[in-house]
Amino acid sequence: MDLSVLWFILVTVLFIGFFFLEGFDYGVGILTPILGKTDTERRVLINSIGPFWDGNEVWMLTAGGAIFAAFPHWYATLFSGFYLALFLMLAALILRGVAFEFRSKDNNPAWRNMWDWLIFAGSLVPALLWGVAMANLIRGVPINGEMEYVGTFWSLLSPYTLVGGIAGLLLFILHGALFLTLKVEGELVNRARQVALRVGALAVLALVLLVALSYSQTDLFTRAGAGVAYWGAVVVLLLANWKLRGGKYGWAFGLNGLAIVLSTVAVFWGLFPRVMVSSLNPQWSITLYQASSSPYTLKVMTIVAAVLVPVVLLYQGWTYWIFRQRVNPKHLEY
Repeated sequence: MDLSVLWFILVTVLFIGFFFLEGFDYGVGILTPILGKTDTERRVLINSIGPFWDGNEVWMLTAGGAIFAAFPHWYATLFSGFYLALFLMLAALILRGVAFEFRSKDNNPAWRNMWDWLIFAGSLVPALLWGVAMANLIRGVPINGEMEYVGTFWSLLSPYTLVGGIAGLLLFILHGALFLTLKVEGELVNRARQVALRVGALAVLALVLLVALSYSQTDLFTRAGAGVAYWGAVVVLLLANWKLRGGKYGWAFGLNGLAIVLSTVAVFWGLFPRVMVSSLNPQWSITLYQASSSPYTLKVMTIVAAVLVPVVLLYQGWTYWIFRQRVNPKHLEY
């Protein structure tokens, strides 16, 4: 296989892993001050993702690093064009990480409440912006013939991309609520189920609207596989809601995760062999061949990835296995 194509597939896999894993801890972060009625309940909710959230973010860093090394022209155009949006996302993630560490440094309720709402904001902003970013990738952004972004921050916002942001946000909130049904106990499970039922219906509507708008706003459906993946995501999301209503929380979580996976596959499949679409002129769209590094660089990267990636996957899998038990107030340290 052409190494440029291989690394495009690997970048896609990294984003799939990131959205599946980070999706549920974004969702839990958003739901923490809403579902948690007491400080103890909020601590239980935070502890449910405590061993995982920072490891999940490594997938995003690895995806960014892979783009930088394998497709430097893609990286340059993407990060310069999305600079302000990425700055907002980074600021939100910094606040989120600080909030996780600082909330328990003082027993003052006002102090803890402030950090809980910063966890909420620090989870909501990137969850929303990732949906907007994915919608922009497939819809296209103003790129000229020199592979330079010539728009502004406001060029990234349109009815279509905002629908993409809302759809992604709702899928992540649903993912977090379903994760909590598997990780907490007692009344918190019932509250998470009720939120999942409400958000699940909205997520289906938002995803259907996004797919429908994609017919007129993108050329995604010129690739049959991308269309199958996108509509497959809708079907799988409907099945997730059905399993949720039947109390099959594990099935519901897995199916919702599959809907996130299929949505991501649809975007990258519809994008291929481009890495960024120009809204000014299709001829100015950046292809993976234009954006890629030298064959030697890609070869070295492939060897390193083949050695190290299995180790990382084994370690992260071991972490999830060790911390697989449900979290309850007895597990908290006072």
